[in-house]
Amino acid sequence: VQLVESGGGSVQAGGSLRLSCPASAFTYSNYCMGWFRRAPGKEREGVAALCSDGSTSYADSAKGRFTISRDNAKNVLNLQMNSLKPEDTAMYYCAAHPAPSPSWMVFVPSNYGMEFWGQGTLVIVSS
Repeated sequence: VQLVESGGGSVQAGGSLRLSCPASAFTYSNYCMGWFRRAPGKEREGVAALCSDGSTSYADSAKGRFTISRDNAKNVLNLQMNSLKPEDTAMYYCAAHPAPSPSWMVFVPSNYGMEFWGQGTLVIVSS
């Protein structure tokens, strides 16, 4: 399973970015997919996850501002991020894991490894 994120960049507070992570149909059928982030000096944080049944989960910091979705035609996992804040600045990673639920994937302890990771895409939000 190869995961390659794109869509990061530098925006001002209040702006939007859309992160993308292409994956195969096999991956989506067999794994939950999630977005994680790691800010400098902080632990990894689950942001949002989506499983094959379409169920989703969000971290409290992402609720109401971020939307995780899958483009079924293109097999691309997306994270639409609106109303960005400086505290959203981090490296964002796409991951795939045989998780029991999306909430498990979002809230699992930060030292728990996911089965597959992308290389990350950097998001910088300036005030």
